[in-house]
Amino acid sequence: MPQHGMGDKTFISMPQLALPSPHEALDSECTCIPLSRRASLGSTPSPNVPRHTTRGPLDPCNQPLCPLEREKCHVDPELCYVSQPQPQSLVCGWRAFTPACLQVFNTPQGFLCFLCAASFLQGMTINGFLNTVITSIERRFELLSYQSGLIASSYDMAACLCLAFVSYFGGSGHKPRWLGWGMLVMGAGSLVFTLPHFTAGPYHTVATGGTGVCQANHSTACTPSSSGLSSYRLVFMLGQFLHGVGATPLYTLGVTYLDENVKTSYSPVYIGIFYTAAILGPAAGYLVGGALLNIYTEIGHWTELTTESPMWVGAWWVGFLGAGAAAFLIAIPILGYPRQLPGSQRYMVMRVSETQQLKNNSHKTASNPDFGKTLKDLPLSIWLLLKNPTFILLCLAGATEATLVTGMSTFGPKFLESQLNLSASKAATLFGYLVVPAGGGGTLLGGFFVNKFKLRGSGIIKFCLFCTLTSLLATFVFFMHCPNVPMAGVTASYSGSLLPEGQRALTATCNIACGCQPEHYNPVCGSNGLMYFSPCHAGCLEAAFTGSDSQKVYRNCSCITQNFSSGYGHATAGKCTSTCQRKPLLLVFIFVVIIFTFLSSIPALTATLRCVDDQQRSFALGIQWIVVRTLGAIPGPIAFGWIIDKACQLWQVQCGQQGSCLLYQNTAMSQYMLVAGLAYKVLGFIFFAAACFLYKRPLRSSNGLDTSLPSQSSSSDNNMDLQPQSDV
Repeated sequence: MPQHGMGDKTFISMPQLALPSPHEALDSECTCIPLSRRASLGSTPSPNVPRHTTRGPLDPCNQPLCPLEREKCHVDPELCYVSQPQPQSLVCGWRAFTPACLQVFNTPQGFLCFLCAASFLQGMTINGFLNTVITSIERRFELLSYQSGLIASSYDMAACLCLAFVSYFGGSGHKPRWLGWGMLVMGAGSLVFTLPHFTAGPYHTVATGGTGVCQANHSTACTPSSSGLSSYRLVFMLGQFLHGVGATPLYTLGVTYLDENVKTSYSPVYIGIFYTAAILGPAAGYLVGGALLNIYTEIGHWTELTTESPMWVGAWWVGFLGAGAAAFLIAIPILGYPRQLPGSQRYMVMRVSETQQLKNNSHKTASNPDFGKTLKDLPLSIWLLLKNPTFILLCLAGATEATLVTGMSTFGPKFLESQLNLSASKAATLFGYLVVPAGGGGTLLGGFFVNKFKLRGSGIIKFCLFCTLTSLLATFVFFMHCPNVPMAGVTASYSGSLLPEGQRALTATCNIACGCQPEHYNPVCGSNGLMYFSPCHAGCLEAAFTGSDSQKVYRNCSCITQNFSSGYGHATAGKCTSTCQRKPLLLVFIFVVIIFTFLSSIPALTATLRCVDDQQRSFALGIQWIVVRTLGAIPGPIAFGWIIDKACQLWQVQCGQQGSCLLYQNTAMSQYMLVAGLAYKVLGFIFFAAACFLYKRPLRSSNGLDTSLPSQSSSSDNNMDLQPQSDV
């Protein structure tokens, strides 16, 4: 048969084969064959029928059975050829409004574009905007760190609560409508997230009076807050909860809808593009969110604060307001897609042939078209998945990988900040330069390699095993570390000699008259190579801006002695530049760990889709996401944060209470990261190896589908896709 793409003008009038089965409206035959003749057509040709009409069901058709301009063919009376229009259920539109101009988007490529836009927006909002503005929200609404942590965790909590319900009922329902309504809920969550800005009143503050130099470092009074602004954390949690509910269908129903509407060998590529868009979203969120933070939160109001001021609050809410409007716009076209894209039936045989066959009758139960549409089938659906060892092991492997991904994405910038002695903004930018090409490229290449090497079944799991082993070996990079820049009073004395571990002496003879407060952490780099807690602790008397970049320089610092003159030295605002010679090697190996971790993500997802029955794929992805989030995404940042805090050398003290960590010991931090990385990577390797060992090679047929349905692929695809393929 000649190929007819979704945009072909002759597609609607193409003659089609009508089989009395649930899978009607196949698009590459024009015969209507009675039941009395179907068996004979598959075996002995009739002398009264033209030879080209007696092909077996699996034989490819390279020529049209009848001219396209004719409506009927004059052949054997028992064979009737009809011109069948495209079914209304396959038309793109909203109820009765189905204009012809929209049908050009009624293709897998068109749906992929809108789905990528949705995943890009979700990543930009949740993993980009939120991580960028969380500090500003804490400052604006007087939140503690654990309260902001609850806000961030509300997303995953909502997803865990809704995943089973959405994936179970959505898997047998109208997937585009579930996706569209999910985007509407996510848009509502973004709008709710902005409400505190409009209801809490304008933000008023004053600039700090002192410059932080000696005898001007006045402390602020410690008074309990009575503004009630911290109560707005409940509104933020509600917004995040709606974000989690709305995004739930995206990575379960969206993935399965793509997989069931494209050729099996192309499915990893489509899914890889989809996940790449989701990874590029946070990169855009960091860029846009960072730019918005340079705008004062009360747009149009003058303030004496500068962006360097500790009291500065940027326009954190603008990004969420725009994301809410964009979500509503993206939901409209997604809601117009049909339950199935035209031509999707051609890929049923290829998908079924790759589905692992269990030795018991669980496959027959799950492949029943009526199975999984009611609540009473839910316990049996869960039980069938629990009896699938390959699926369980892939879920556990995904949880170990998610622990590393979420832990490193949260604390990766902090690791670089400590090891390379960078500022927070520079460390975040450098980490972004690593994650965007490594994460996005690894995700896209993973789907490409599965398609390029025609990996099937256990071959996909072996590829995941190779990626995990490579990233495991690269994890030994954490054996390396950069030495700490000595800080006076913390790791070194004011004379430059090293202090014993655990001994602190921020006050010395040179700064005892300055009245320095430990709450005012503002590191400076002395001209003698030592770093100081603040200009006050360095004994500096005056500050000035010098150079074309208006860098702040502190002069007449009594604690900074000069060997070449009798006067006092000077200090420059900010940390001292690290002279670590291992920086390039450290960055290269971290890049390798990231790219090989993401390289296995799409193959692992494809293996999950291939090891469960067709009817259970959406529900299986939902259960997998629950396991991944419960065992990986939620505890990951908590576990990594706990082990990193073990390496803290200097804690911030606020009104007598311990705050965040100000300085880490690089050697201990590298050792703890190495232990955690190796532990989770070894577990992931074991789970993938066991899944590969327990994977069952699929049988030749499944329920007779591959011997009863004709090939619906084009002539170029028939010989490739319907051949028995190797597992490797």
